[in-house]
Amino acid sequence: MLQPVNIPKLRELDRKRTKAAVEDALEKYRFFKTVTFEIRETAVTASYTERLHGRTNETSDKTADVAVYNVDEPERRKQYCERIERIIERLPHREKLLIQEMVKPDRVYNYVVYNQIFDPPISEYTFYKLKWEAFKKIAFSLNIQVYL
Repeated sequence: MLQPVNIPKLRELDRKRTKAAVEDALEKYRFFKTVTFEIRETAVTASYTERLHGRTNETSDKTADVAVYNVDEPERRKQYCERIERIIERLPHREKLLIQEMVKPDRVYNYVVYNQIFDPPISEYTFYKLKWEAFKKIAFSLNIQVYL
């Protein structure tokens, strides 16, 4: 006789906090896509400050720090945006349409999405159901899900 296999259940997600985490991630994506990166520059004028009780074994290279930031930060932003775009591409068609509308630079209201983007229009209930399913998949892909 076969023994039943114990399949572990997924823990229940905290919808409110998971939704907030995904919205923050999408807002960060939208921010990186719309705001240009400003290059930092070093100050060339020497400034002398008295350092009391400072560590004597540490040196700092401000020029190197700025150069590293100017190279690494745009690359980090680019990789983040590419990761979000790959996640969105893997979503089912209707969920992908919904999220693509949400990440556009011009914010679109929910009622516009479910009345005008989908053909035929979908109900408000279906819209929020699709939105939660998409958010859940994005949260698991980014590993930002929040459990109860």
